[in-house]
Amino acid sequence: MALDLMASFTQPPPSIDYVLPNMVAGTVGAIVSPGGTGKSMLILQLAIQIAGGPDLLELGNLRHGRVIYLPAEDPRIAIHQHLYALGHYLSAEQKHEVASNLVIEPLIGKCPNIMAFNWFDNLKRAADGHRLMILDTLRRFHIEEENASGPMAQVIGCMEAIAAETGCSIVFLHHTSKGAAMAEFGDQQQASRGSSVLVDNIRWQSYLSSMTETEAGKWGVEVSQRRHFVRFGISKANYGAPFSDECWFRRHDGGVLKRAVLEHQKPKSPIKRKFRMKGDNDDW
Repeated sequence: MALDLMASFTQPPPSIDYVLPNMVAGTVGAIVSPGGTGKSMLILQLAIQIAGGPDLLELGNLRHGRVIYLPAEDPRIAIHQHLYALGHYLSAEQKHEVASNLVIEPLIGKCPNIMAFNWFDNLKRAADGHRLMILDTLRRFHIEEENASGPMAQVIGCMEAIAAETGCSIVFLHHTSKGAAMAEFGDQQQASRGSSVLVDNIRWQSYLSSMTETEAGKWGVEVSQRRHFVRFGISKANYGAPFSDECWFRRHDGGVLKRAVLEHQKPKSPIKRKFRMKGDNDDW
C-alpha cells in the first residue's frame, strides 16, 4: 500500500517503538562476536527481560512482549544450565511471567533452512504474535555461501519478509571473521563474517568482544582474569540517536552476564634511569 503523502506531511508520526536499544520493532538485526564470547547468554538474558524478567544487563527499560528463541547449535542440557543459573535472579512472579511469554525451541539436528518454503512458512507462523524472534546462529538457518552477496541478500530478505508480515523483530547471532577477531576489530560494522550484505541490509548490529591484554591494563584487570570480561556496544543503528553507551559485562556463576564497574587506570610513569659515561668513577 502506497503512503498517503498528504497525511505524512501534516500529521505527526507515532513514536518509534524500540524492541532493543536503538532497534526499531519489526526490523532485522544481528549480534556479532567470536565463538565462545557469550552472545547466546546475552541474547537469552535480553529475551528474558523482554518476556518480563529483570534488567540484569542494565541496558534500560525494554517494552515487554512475547519472545521466541530458536537455538540451533546448543543442546537442551546447555540451555537448561543457562536457565537454571538465571533462575536465581528472578522472583517467583517473574519466573511465571517469563514462562508465559518466552518460548524456547531447540532446533539442533533439524537443519532449518529459511530459504526452503516449508521452513520459511514455519518460521513465519512461529514469529506471528511475538515481539522478538531469535535465530541462533545464522549459519544454522541456511545452506548458502556466506561470502556470496546474492544468496545472502535473499537470506536477509526472507527475514525482512517475516518481520514485515508479522511485525516481529528478528535478531540473528553471527560470528566475526577470523581477520577481525585476530586484529581485535570486533567492534566494527564490517567485523561480521561473510558478505557485506549481512551488514548493509540489516538495520541494527551489536557486538560482544572479549577483553584484550591491552584493555586489561587500561582498566586495571589482572591478565589472568580478563576472560571474565566482555565489551558490548552497538556498531550500527539506522534509526534513533547514536548509542554511545558502550559497556563492560562480567561473567558470573553459570555464565550470567552483569554490568561491570571499571575505572581507567593511570599509565605508569616510566622508570627514570641514570646513565653514566664509561670511565666515570661509579659503576654503571
